[in-house]
Amino acid sequence: MSVSRTLTDSLQAAIQIQDVTHRYGELFALDGLSLDIESRQIFGLLGPNGSGKSTLFRLISTLVPIQRGSIRVFGIDVDAERDGVREAIGVVFQSPSLDRKLTVRENLEYQAALYGLSRPVRNERIAELVERMGVADRMHDRCEKLSGGLKRRVELAKGLIHRPRLLLLDEPSTGLDPSARLELWQALVSLKNDWGTTVVLTTHWIEEADKCDRLAILDRGRLVAMDTPDLLRRETTETVLSILSSDPIRTSEIMRCQFGWDAKVFDQTVRVVTQDSITSLAPLMDALGASALSITIGRPSLEDVFIRKTGKPFESR
Repeated sequence: MSVSRTLTDSLQAAIQIQDVTHRYGELFALDGLSLDIESRQIFGLLGPNGSGKSTLFRLISTLVPIQRGSIRVFGIDVDAERDGVREAIGVVFQSPSLDRKLTVRENLEYQAALYGLSRPVRNERIAELVERMGVADRMHDRCEKLSGGLKRRVELAKGLIHRPRLLLLDEPSTGLDPSARLELWQALVSLKNDWGTTVVLTTHWIEEADKCDRLAILDRGRLVAMDTPDLLRRETTETVLSILSSDPIRTSEIMRCQFGWDAKVFDQTVRVVTQDSITSLAPLMDALGASALSITIGRPSLEDVFIRKTGKPFESR
């Protein structure tokens, strides 16, 4: 990576999204969305189904045309200069994109050929990427024999074969066990730190979103909040109470009438976000009695941020 490119990336937003609206018939998938994503960071798009994050992913990756508004990737207009954008981005889709009957090396060879890389460059890139992704010892294995975590690493290598400045990942942790998710995240952090790659991913995992450098929370095609995960949680000094109850309606009434708290019921859980300083749970436990199956108290999570901004629970699936 050249010094001039590093300096340029640091001064220029990786993605600029301005007043983007996209509809499927009468349904708004994106509704006047505007946000900038800085370079050389891991940026997360968090939202439940129907939030618009997958549609935005397709627009940025040039898979579908923009209906209204504009998107620029490193200053390149996505609608007017699609080929230029495609040279600057690598894409890893949620659905597997590997040819299962080909080996790891063959999959990477074909991807490199699509980008017109010469044989020497192709060999150098493949050797470097399989080593970085920890699949060098599986080079000659058919992809159908790999675990889900290994397949995802090969897909990352495939998306990086042309050294893109921006890596786009759609729900990268789908189908992975906790160990594979951790290994995937370590690989993304390494790419950012070592190569200066900007990583933008969509996710419905609160735990994954919490690891991002910055995060945009979407709901119904609109930007709900954007900042670092830590600052999003620390917007207020609120305390969060969660009560798993056998009678959530009665529990919410007690909390409202006896303690003055605005309690919200989500299935069997009653949640309260309050500015009150809670020094003891004894009065609450006495009032609720046996209906309180468990009580937890803590600082707001990203799920609490979503609930506070939208007034509804975060339904990941």
